[in-house]
Amino acid sequence: MSTDNTTDASTETESNCGAGEARSASESASSAERSSADRSSGQGPREDGTVASADSSSKCGASASTSEASTSTETSTEADDTSSKCGASSSSSSSSSSSCGASSSSDSSDEEEEVGATVDDFDAEPGQLIAVGLGPGQPDGMTARARSALLDAEHIVGYTTYVELLPDEVTDAAEDIYNTPMCGEVSRTEEAIDRALAGNDVAIIGSGDPNVYALAGLALEIIESKGATATMLDFDVVPGVPAAQSCAARVGAPLVNDTVSISLSDHLTDMPTIESRLHAAAKEGFTITIYNPWSRKRRDNYEKCCEILLEHRDPETPVGVVHAAGREDEQVEIVELGELPELGETDLVDMTTTLLVGNEDTYVWDDRMVTPRGYETKYDY
Repeated sequence: MSTDNTTDASTETESNCGAGEARSASESASSAERSSADRSSGQGPREDGTVASADSSSKCGASASTSEASTSTETSTEADDTSSKCGASSSSSSSSSSSCGASSSSDSSDEEEEVGATVDDFDAEPGQLIAVGLGPGQPDGMTARARSALLDAEHIVGYTTYVELLPDEVTDAAEDIYNTPMCGEVSRTEEAIDRALAGNDVAIIGSGDPNVYALAGLALEIIESKGATATMLDFDVVPGVPAAQSCAARVGAPLVNDTVSISLSDHLTDMPTIESRLHAAAKEGFTITIYNPWSRKRRDNYEKCCEILLEHRDPETPVGVVHAAGREDEQVEIVELGELPELGETDLVDMTTTLLVGNEDTYVWDDRMVTPRGYETKYDY
């Protein structure tokens, strides 16, 4: 729910990230006010965003969790134990130092994140897990169904930047909010699943749509790996407006005919595969939405993308460049394909930018991109 910004998920390399943060949206309550031990009182948030915890009890109450405190490189909590509020995922193991923190142990940029607890580690009646797409960024871009789902959720789990985009009415209504920096997609998703398995109604959030470079698929994979089922958790997906569509709306009508989306992040898809897809899409005349075009560690990918596109398309092909769509620093430009290599040296192109590459039929009229659908071949107007 790209990585990522207006993209639907950020898939940037998970190194040099801060440790996970957990914060509660409500004051601590007595156990008599809770329906079960699985919903034990949360920790009140502090002004600096960290959490003061008096003990190492699990927020979601999974059985047999004996995690030792983990250490992090950037963000910390004042606690005797910094294990996840849903401590099942690091059961009977000591967490190693990690730049990503969150719920799974031995989580680092050089090692695959491993799933911990299984369905057998939980005693409670499962709650619900719902993946919610926030759309392009601002609250007014969120669908009514997404807002309703978030208001109904007891726990909300997400990337810190996305949590910060939530309207106050949503954060005020949640019993607990768990967020991590731009890393640890696996551990963050497992945290949401563990909380749901422990009896809580949980929403895991992301920008754009949960099915576009986002965590809906990962959630189902982890649920399966834990021996649970989607039906058991009443798993549901609430769609949001994907970056491709929200950005297309900012530049006119560039995607109204056959179109594809390609991410330049090689964190989960190797670059030879990305290059092959770029060649195929550019050669066959699709309009193309480019996600995650640039980062400090992936400059070569952007340059290779420009090279491939120019191999198959006229340098004068229109390209919509939308930076930080729906945010305060939004910038929108329509340029020619031949200008893209130079733009890579500017602040306009980064991980929050989406590129909308026209095809041989796309043109610019009245400062808007237009890709004909084909009506002109059938109708007179």
